[in-house]
Amino acid sequence: MHHTVSATDRGPAADTGLRTRRQRAAVAGIVLTVAACACFALLDAATKLVSVGVPLLMALWLRYLFQSVLTTAFVLHREGLGVLRTTQPRFQALRGVLFTATSLFGFISIMHMPLPEFTAVVATTPLCVTVVAALWLHQRVSRWRWLLVAMGLAGTMAIIRPGSDTFTWALLWPLCLLASGTGYQVISAKMAGQERPETTQLYTSWVATVLVSLAVPFVWQPISDPWMWTGMFTMGLSSAVGHMLLL
Repeated sequence: MHHTVSATDRGPAADTGLRTRRQRAAVAGIVLTVAACACFALLDAATKLVSVGVPLLMALWLRYLFQSVLTTAFVLHREGLGVLRTTQPRFQALRGVLFTATSLFGFISIMHMPLPEFTAVVATTPLCVTVVAALWLHQRVSRWRWLLVAMGLAGTMAIIRPGSDTFTWALLWPLCLLASGTGYQVISAKMAGQERPETTQLYTSWVATVLVSLAVPFVWQPISDPWMWTGMFTMGLSSAVGHMLLL
């Protein structure tokens, strides 16, 4: 005769163990997120360096190419060929387009404005996603979240200082990035649970590579500076690792 162990039969030791595992998982999630943010900060710094000596679309294409190859090698090794199957090809394509637009606007923004102001504007993306989720997706947002949204926007305005010398037409580029980045995050949220994150990451990087490849023949120029090649490889590596850490 078998005895089924219920939640009440586990005792305090089992509950303590469960709480410990959840706490460790939460800490691991925080550490991975911080590491991903560090990768994206490195991506921004490398982009700033490369933008001085390499044409915009050429730098983007090489970044996407490095990112796609590294991501493909990692994902196929870990998941196998089954990861290539997708049930949402249209959303995958749209996500890739939004990712490309976000990167393009980000690259242009970094070329025309200081990194602190650029980072401050980009940091409001989660706030915009919250607003879109409430107004478009009809998700419930608590009063505390609305308060945090207001405080975040106020902090951003304090950094970019409307009316100052830094408040110029160049801010239009990060605002375009903000719009495409918000759409990218909303599409990602809608796809969550419908696609494997590894599949989504794989298709996103290759869609971006193919799109920018169309323009590369018109802007390609020889690069002899090894630091430029190092910077572009760093862009691809940091982007690939950063996105993988968020999976």
